[in-house]
Amino acid sequence: MSVQFFLQQCLIGLTNGALIALVALGYTMVYGIIGLINFAHGDLIMLGACLALTLVGALGLAAAGPAATWMGIILLVVLCGLFCGGLNVAVDRLVYKPLRTAPKLAPLVSAIGVSFIFMNVGLFWLGPSDRSFPELLPSTNLLGGEGLQVTWKDLLVLLVVAPLMVGLTLLVRTTRLGRAMRAVCQDPTAAALVGIDVDRVIAATFFIGGFLGGAASVIYGLYINTIGFQMGFQNGLYAFTAAVLGGIGSIPGAVLGGVVIGLVRALSSAYVSERWTGGIVFAILIVILVFRPEGLLGKRVKEKV
Repeated sequence: MSVQFFLQQCLIGLTNGALIALVALGYTMVYGIIGLINFAHGDLIMLGACLALTLVGALGLAAAGPAATWMGIILLVVLCGLFCGGLNVAVDRLVYKPLRTAPKLAPLVSAIGVSFIFMNVGLFWLGPSDRSFPELLPSTNLLGGEGLQVTWKDLLVLLVVAPLMVGLTLLVRTTRLGRAMRAVCQDPTAAALVGIDVDRVIAATFFIGGFLGGAASVIYGLYINTIGFQMGFQNGLYAFTAAVLGGIGSIPGAVLGGVVIGLVRALSSAYVSERWTGGIVFAILIVILVFRPEGLLGKRVKEKV
């Protein structure tokens, strides 16, 4: 158990944590705007991975050259992002919007129902067995030698995830849409009174969250190289946990929660046991929430009565 081994596990944890954070942003954005836990988000990403695998075969990327491969990956991120974003908006319009004024339990149960529908669509699309995702990127060590292993897959995660997270932060903090999102988050009724189209802002939030999920589905397939119709449940569960751990409704909190869970998973798998990883992650979550119920970066809010 050398220092090199420890650093390698930290690298694995950071890359996995970045992917978890990208998925967690979809949960935390929707919850921050309308207070809905969109349990279908994980299975939406599974459908994005299904589309990515289909496009890889249709475009012939498995046999393409390096330049064509990178262009193909960019195209996959854009197309799968648009697909997941559009599907997310459609679900909001058809399922969640009619339940805006319903008791909170109704949209929650509806989200679980949409999750099962997506899972069955994935079962029809992929079949019952896991499918191999082609290795489009070489596995050579970019640092050379037999030391710390940094591959193109690790670099791809950073090249895609980091700009998306920075772009989302800038959008929320500096743009007109971002100001509208923050206004709707604070008080939808007051936002509507000052001329903000609340439904349009909510639709934009669902689209952005879905687009980030579509990008995550492509990176997941390229990094893990295995997808299946049940992948959305586990990945969605870890992403939701990251959002809660960081403070659900907080964008920086979702990123921090994803990185923390990624590191804990990698280090516990290496130093304890793979089968204890889930228990350790959720034990840490429980301990943190006992002492800080609002999450690491969440804010205490007074309950409206």
